[in-house]
Amino acid sequence: MHDTTPQPAEAEDAALLAEAVRGDSLAARALAARLAPPVLRFAARMLGGDRAEAEDVTQEALLRLWRQAPDWRADGPPVRAWVYRVAANLCTDRLRRRARRGDVALDAVAEPSDTAASTAAARMMQATRAAALEAALADLPERQRQAVILRHIEGLSNPEIAQIMDTGVEAVESLTARGKRALQAALGGRKAELGYDDEPG
Repeated sequence: MHDTTPQPAEAEDAALLAEAVRGDSLAARALAARLAPPVLRFAARMLGGDRAEAEDVTQEALLRLWRQAPDWRADGPPVRAWVYRVAANLCTDRLRRRARRGDVALDAVAEPSDTAASTAAARMMQATRAAALEAALADLPERQRQAVILRHIEGLSNPEIAQIMDTGVEAVESLTARGKRALQAALGGRKAELGYDDEPG
């Protein structure tokens, strides 16, 4: 069992939500500014890089938070965990609809915006690596993909992920370990293609 003492960020989220319920529009904007970027990144990864769909999911998750806000219980789940869980469920719904329609799960990955890549070849390699990672993530079972993204891309702790996924810490550890192994297996044979053979380590 993990520690359920609210962390500073959780307490701040809860305080902003309480102020927003009392009509403080600045608090509502501040909370949205804190929550939207990480939820958008998470949704985009879950949806295979589809930014437009990820924006829709993020907006819907925050709308549901505002609708729930007047009934929010202080002893309920942390605000951020609740929003991630709603976003994960919305992503799952969209992925299932895609599967029923027979849509391709992975849309074209946008070229990275990192201006530090000074040459066209370096930018192309970054885009190729990003596309390979997106494709490998898309092939993972849904809960493994969710756990891997939250842990290794969003940097959340296992207890935080357990709250979001409504499961135990041990299950999260197992999901992330299996997901990492699957990613290594999927990408391991592509080191030369992805330009990793030329890099140290």
